Amino acid sequence: MSHNMERVAMTNTGNPGADAKTGAGGPERFAPLPGSSTLFGLDPGVAHLNHGSYGAVPVPVQRLQGRLRAELERDPDGFFLEAPERVGRARHQIAAALGGDPDRLALITNVTEGVAVALDTVPLAEGDQVLVTDHGYGVVTRAAERRAAESGASVHCVRLSPHTPDAETVAERVLAAVTPRTRVAVLDLVTSPTARAIATPALLAALRERGVITVVDAAHAPGALPVDLGGAAGGADFWVGNLHKWAFAPRATGVLAVDRQWRPRVRPLMFSWEHDRGFPRRVEWRGTFDYTAWLAAPAGFALLERIGAEQLRAHNDRLAAHGQQLLVERTGLRALPALPGLGMRTVRLPPGVAEDEHAAKALMVAVRRTLHTRIAVRPWPGGGILRISAQLYNRPAEYLRLADGLAHLITR
Repeated sequence: MSHNMERVAMTNTGNPGADAKTGAGGPERFAPLPGSSTLFGLDPGVAHLNHGSYGAVPVPVQRLQGRLRAELERDPDGFFLEAPERVGRARHQIAAALGGDPDRLALITNVTEGVAVALDTVPLAEGDQVLVTDHGYGVVTRAAERRAAESGASVHCVRLSPHTPDAETVAERVLAAVTPRTRVAVLDLVTSPTARAIATPALLAALRERGVITVVDAAHAPGALPVDLGGAAGGADFWVGNLHKWAFAPRATGVLAVDRQWRPRVRPLMFSWEHDRGFPRRVEWRGTFDYTAWLAAPAGFALLERIGAEQLRAHNDRLAAHGQQLLVERTGLRALPALPGLGMRTVRLPPGVAEDEHAAKALMVAVRRTLHTRIAVRPWPGGGILRISAQLYNRPAEYLRLADGLAHLITR
């Protein structure tokens, strides 16, 4: 089998009924894009409005990964012997798609792993402070808390209202929390619960000027937003993004971009035979790991480019905004500030609804069972946060069904 990236065709497979989902007099701007009814194998009986959590792997990319797995099973010894070089070639293709130097990037499984690597690399001492926000992804915050506890440092959480109006106000509050003890800041480029920007270039530059090491959780950036990792690692010391959400890669695939000064000091989570090869090989190699997702990941970028990345992002942004508007109009819920150009939107649930993890999960289950819809709900004091996503396969009617049925569920 050729080691070159396989050409991805929009084959007529998967989800044959998707194009039948039309909105009630939906505007022409929501007309399905080419391939929207053939590229995914999702259950057509469910409205998948939660692409931002786990993504959906296009059928051609699934098939490529299947061929790679078959190749592995035909000759395991040969596959693993050649795997480090093949992973390196895949990394070069991914780096080109992200505008970065392949020597700055390492392939990883997901953002959670990448943040753990970054935190384990940064030296912390007793009295140091790790800065996070209450909009951060819960497991990432817990990783910061564990690392701080191991080193005698502390974690300071900046409290930001979900209704904080703009990125400038967010930056002001984050910078106001910086003290001489602040060693590292772990910030989201796009927050998971609220789908808004925090780690803007201006904020990262201001933190660098203050001597603060920055770790950016960019889980939702690749594929969903234009990414240029030229120069420093996206303006951060460590920048971590997932490819299996919006870049059409198989799960679990992510990238860790590291600024030059830190690369020789990067500590992978496990020691391997490639450790002495330095970064990125010491991070990527992990013995009998299934590397087929990484090898197939460039095909996801190729497909994204074939569809038209800018066109798809604009489509997703408009559709997500339409869904948010329907939720506001039909349920009276309050829209939260949005990041323009992103295919995710959020609304605030009423006080007493989804304020803890158990209640948030219960609401997601209820929406799935009664409305046949997948959404994301995150707990928040004073009323949880409901997040919807938009992707190539979604239709306006799916958001209308959610909006019409949600009011009854949250008032029961």
